[in-house]
Amino acid sequence: MKKIYVTWDDVQRQTQEILRQMQKENWKPDFIVGITRGGLTLSNLLSQYLDVTMYTLDVRLRDGKNVPCESNTKLAEIAFGLNHGSATGARWDSIIRKKVLIVDDINDSDYVWDSVWNDTTKFAVLFDNIASENAINVNYSAEEINKVDDPSWIVFPWEEWWSRWNPNEKVI
Repeated sequence: MKKIYVTWDDVQRQTQEILRQMQKENWKPDFIVGITRGGLTLSNLLSQYLDVTMYTLDVRLRDGKNVPCESNTKLAEIAFGLNHGSATGARWDSIIRKKVLIVDDINDSDYVWDSVWNDTTKFAVLFDNIASENAINVNYSAEEINKVDDPSWIVFPWEEWWSRWNPNEKVI
């Protein structure tokens, strides 16, 4: 399979593109959720630039493996606007709910976030795989790819940073 190598400069440019799209919509999240591991770098960059709190969520959908995931109920409580343990009407009142930006590196997995947080949740990715039938519709993406027409593996700089120093050996 062909590999596409993304550089740190590419990530910075892509992050700026996502910020430009958000600015054009005049939309700013109340907090950002970075999906581990791929979404952490982008969510950190966006969080720092926008000066909003960032949380992480452990979701592992890679390679079709069924890996137990974290259940971060605190995020749902914050998103739904629950205050001091009282949920009276907050779940259904979009004025009380917080604006959430869920961030990952690539959109090619089956997410169900929109059914959880509905209209107060938006999604940002560096690469949107437009050929994925199960992927969600993202709100912000820097680049589109089509893995059906051009099967390739995207290699992000945080995935193989050690190869610059010694490409033949992985330090354990």
